[in-house]
Amino acid sequence: MRVGLALPHYDFSFPDGKPLSWDRLLEVALRAESLGFDSVWISDHFCLELGRYGGPDGVHASIEPFTALAALAAATERVRLGTLVACAPFRHVGILAKMATTIDLASRGRFDLGLGAGWYEGEFEAFGYPFPSVGERFSQLEEQVEALKGLFGEGPVTFDGSLVHLQGAFNRPRPAQAGGPPIWLGGKGGDRLLRLVARHGHGWNSVWRWTPEAFGARASRLRELCEEAERDPSTVGLSVGLFSVLGEDAADVAARWEAAQRWTPGGAMDGVSVQDFAGDTLTGTVESCVERLSAFASHGVEEVILSFGPLPFALFDDEQLELAGERLIPQAHAL
Repeated sequence: MRVGLALPHYDFSFPDGKPLSWDRLLEVALRAESLGFDSVWISDHFCLELGRYGGPDGVHASIEPFTALAALAAATERVRLGTLVACAPFRHVGILAKMATTIDLASRGRFDLGLGAGWYEGEFEAFGYPFPSVGERFSQLEEQVEALKGLFGEGPVTFDGSLVHLQGAFNRPRPAQAGGPPIWLGGKGGDRLLRLVARHGHGWNSVWRWTPEAFGARASRLRELCEEAERDPSTVGLSVGLFSVLGEDAADVAARWEAAQRWTPGGAMDGVSVQDFAGDTLTGTVESCVERLSAFASHGVEEVILSFGPLPFALFDDEQLELAGERLIPQAHAL
């Protein structure tokens, strides 16, 4: 099993709570690569509020993922780079294809394109994007994915959907990876999403709180839908993102959880026991976390993407990277 890192890239993301800067993000990415992480990922938000995660009011700054990943392509050598996930309504499919192709070429084939339908209404409104129904946003995602597959291929592409229109479009130079960067579809795993994965996706990703059993049930449904679409289920990738707090032993886990509670903005985790938090996250001793990863692997999960703490794209404690790199990742690779 591969292990990825959800890079800290919001103002709340770092252990000291100080604002985001490019140098800080780059430092964590380089450390992750040196410690053996297999991939690093950036989300796609103009800004983010923490109310969804129980945090206080107010928006937190972020960076733009594609330009950031292009810069990381030049700064790194081995680690894979990905969006988790890019918001389909934000970019025309032609621009999206060109950006993804350029990063793939710059990284020599290390780019993964995660895509989703978008959910954060506040940023749509703030930046002047229409915020239609879930069904309409998902329709745009479906059309984008189908058009992207064509643009990553031979071309030229003619596509006449309700939202996406191409007439003899082609994408040159071609991506470094044959068939283009792997397209991961992100979401909780309703049947409509899983059907799209079965038809056109490299794989399915879902975040941030899952038990192996619950994820496995949706993975089983995905396999059924692959068979309906006459696709070999073994060709579909599965990855899961998880909040994580690692410790050396039970006492260390408890101490680190208390530190994570103190770090969390607005006291959103106050009163939550470590046992409750661990129920659907990757939290505990390294040994217990490896056991949980093994359970995910039994359901076909090939990669886990970690966010250290109870918030997405966060690093509440610098030592979590070292503990994962030195102890967790080598054992995960053996699964």
